[in-house]
Amino acid sequence: MTIKPIRTDADLHAAFRQLEAIFQSAEGTPEGDDRDVLVTLIEAYENKHYPIDAPDPVEAIKFRMEQQGLTARDLEPFIGSSGRVSEVLNRKRPLSLRMVKQLHEGLHIPYESLLADAA
Repeated sequence: MTIKPIRTDADLHAAFRQLEAIFQSAEGTPEGDDRDVLVTLIEAYENKHYPIDAPDPVEAIKFRMEQQGLTARDLEPFIGSSGRVSEVLNRKRPLSLRMVKQLHEGLHIPYESLLADAA
């Protein structure tokens, strides 16, 4: 198999077709090595041309609430009073560093998601 650099979306699609043919190859085989190289090239191209930004902090909180079946009241230990929780979820109050730390430690929401708007 000939592996070439990925410079265009057409090259990307061709790399995906190649990868599809060898995706289940065993580790340590020539096909497995080709698969690993293709995956690395595809990831590099996609990261450069199609970056995925961190989610909005409020959306990250709502996503975690949905995942864990939490209500706004369940956020009070991390954010504060029910009024403060409501303000944060309705984007009327930004997260404080204390809130970010407690949400990260208590609900395991990544710092990158909680601090996405801080930059």
